[in-house]
Amino acid sequence: MKRMTFKVCQLLLALTVLASPVMAEEPTTVESLLPIDLPAPGQEAAASQESMPAPETAPVPDETPAPVQTPEPAPVSPSVFTPGNVSSITVAQMGQPHGIMLSGGQLQAGIDFTLPGDQVITNAQLLLNLKVSPAMAARNTTLQLMMNGQPLGTVPLGSADSDISNYQLEIPAAMVVSSNNISFKINDGDALLCLRDLSDKYQVTIMPDTRLDLEGQQLNIGADLSHFPRPFFDSMQMTPASVAFAFPAKTLPEQVSAAALVASWLGIEADYRGISFNALHDKLPEKNGILFGKPGDQIGGLTLPQTQKPMLQIIDNPGNPVYKLLLVVGNSDQQLRAAAWRLTQGKFAGQTASTAVENQTIPASKAYDAPRWISTERPVRLSELMRQDQSLTATGIWHAPLSVVFRAAPDLFLWDGDTIPVKIGYRFPTENWIDEEHSYLSLTLNGTFLNNLPVNKQGALETLWRKLGGDARQESYNLALEPYMIYGDNQLSLYFNIETKESAPCSVLLNNNIKSRIDENSTIDLSKTRHFSLLPNLSYFVGASFPFSRFADFAHTILLLPENPGDAEISTLLNMAARSGNATGTSLNNNSVMFGLPTGGANLQRLEQSHVLAVSTINQNAFNRALLAQSPFTSNEHSFGVRERSIWEKIQNWIEGDWGSKGTAADRYFSSNEAWRGFVSFRSQWNPSRVVVLAIGSSDEQLSRLQTDLSLARINAGIRGDAAIITDENGVRSFRVGQQFPSGQMPWYMMVVWYANQHSALLAILGLLFATVIGLSLYALLKKRARKRLNPQDDGK
Repeated sequence: MKRMTFKVCQLLLALTVLASPVMAEEPTTVESLLPIDLPAPGQEAAASQESMPAPETAPVPDETPAPVQTPEPAPVSPSVFTPGNVSSITVAQMGQPHGIMLSGGQLQAGIDFTLPGDQVITNAQLLLNLKVSPAMAARNTTLQLMMNGQPLGTVPLGSADSDISNYQLEIPAAMVVSSNNISFKINDGDALLCLRDLSDKYQVTIMPDTRLDLEGQQLNIGADLSHFPRPFFDSMQMTPASVAFAFPAKTLPEQVSAAALVASWLGIEADYRGISFNALHDKLPEKNGILFGKPGDQIGGLTLPQTQKPMLQIIDNPGNPVYKLLLVVGNSDQQLRAAAWRLTQGKFAGQTASTAVENQTIPASKAYDAPRWISTERPVRLSELMRQDQSLTATGIWHAPLSVVFRAAPDLFLWDGDTIPVKIGYRFPTENWIDEEHSYLSLTLNGTFLNNLPVNKQGALETLWRKLGGDARQESYNLALEPYMIYGDNQLSLYFNIETKESAPCSVLLNNNIKSRIDENSTIDLSKTRHFSLLPNLSYFVGASFPFSRFADFAHTILLLPENPGDAEISTLLNMAARSGNATGTSLNNNSVMFGLPTGGANLQRLEQSHVLAVSTINQNAFNRALLAQSPFTSNEHSFGVRERSIWEKIQNWIEGDWGSKGTAADRYFSSNEAWRGFVSFRSQWNPSRVVVLAIGSSDEQLSRLQTDLSLARINAGIRGDAAIITDENGVRSFRVGQQFPSGQMPWYMMVVWYANQHSALLAILGLLFATVIGLSLYALLKKRARKRLNPQDDGK
């Protein structure tokens, strides 16, 4: 590891002294480690009692919520009041999963990143990993780094002992703020600028695992609901978040239901960063956390306040007042749902520590109305799919591809031969030094090349017209997409590849005054698609929580847990809720949670009308056996497997053309692995038009790993069929065990055509039987007629 020390200006050093810990020979104390605007630990505790406003509660007639009873905290050292945070953020997490490449005319680049606003950075280090091409290394040039406009120094781009060069740079803590930019520039750029034909030889890649290591101190932002979702989640952070949810010792389904609503909303807020949840029973979180329960319930020695109405309250964590606990309190499922939904709406007045919640009108979702799913009712303009910070205009010759990201319902269906029309309007710059013959607009969808669109119209007449001085510019193109190219998550990339003429001066290569544009009225049209698919299909579930997300608020879904669920099972359910919120943009406002399988009553009726998302482990033997009773799967105390099909079922599947089943292979794989986790899906025993998806693991520890597994693209891509098994050694293996059934919107007469297309073997057998019957009938009839014709004397007999 090469270690380099860089000088900064005197003013910057002065700021560093003010904002960073003292680094000279004078002794370091807890007080010296605090930011300049924080009191010492003892002073902070006293000051917080004097300056903290009393919790404000909305007026409630004839009722005043009782204060929260907290356990007497054990004596703690002063340092517990100024907790330190250690974190890292990589270039990949900053939005560059493939790193940053400097080559050709793009010899400088920058990257933005943000950090949570409730911490002060006290130490920062950049661990820089570079890959330098041999031609660039031979030039013995340097790479200049700057942060927020201030120089960090330079690193050599010479030869190294390995393909990757590693450098460690100390960054003054005062330079690191909430919003930051790191820029990279090759100092020999002017000499390289005109080497156009050799531009691919001279490359420097800032590797995606380059990371910034940070140490900081947590700030006390006060007990204030108006800050929510801070301090539990900060939209400024770019790394995955983790939130603790705590429940009473006797956890009720309505409390988990309210937690699922909040978790799904936090999943929307976390977006690309990812978020996970840690469920606790009768235990307070060590840091920030959200508590769910009834008035008077105790969680880790803390008693929830008495109240007749739903209530939200934020308090200091008894273990450390810098951290906060958010209390979601209600007497019933309706009250807890109202409190959780009110929390997700925000807009609390400043300095609100507590509020009573009035009755809430919670909207219900309609089928396929997820905000993050592209509409199938009309053509959608590309500008509608762009974020507010994005643009359909590219500046200069060297630019990042214009990226249009959109999600679609996974069950879109088109008949063979039908395509999805995409209308692209575009305009190149009109500079005379642009080589229009070799410049083009490159289109890719999900990494698959679509087309290169030229600057001018192609054809003999168009070329002749252009040479005669006519306008032959091509500024629109109609593209036909095959249906299989549209996934649940999609990225359309558009790149203006502008080539310059040989006679063009070098200075134009850095001309940022030219603009290349995509017309805002460019559209993608899914209005001719239908919603139709074969279920079960686990790829739909991991990609878009489908079919549960058909109604994005889960109004037609039951979240099912064992009668006495453990922390791992509840945590996994909350993680699944967050994934659904992230996929659809809608929180699970109308979800229903059940513990155990009902044997009658209203809960059984609800099961008969709903899809089921269940979470369990092998140890929940009674629950698993009841849930899997009529499924292709079987479970006992120590094993999980696939039920053997009867002879009639095998014949029926063979006749119907279902030859892809791999039940035996799946059963062998289940039995050959001791530690595993995964998903199985099957037709609901309560309603054959509904689906059950079961997330299951061989142990609590294995079940808890599902969240990490699903954050990996290769695992997501490998989950399909109706059984997916994940192990540490082999990754994911998927099987199709049971029979699929059609689900969706299809007229009966089109269903006949579709069924014949899907069951060709059965159709062939039926056709053969029909031909045999008709043939035998005609044979008997013709034989009788021939006998009469040859033996007319027999007619009278």
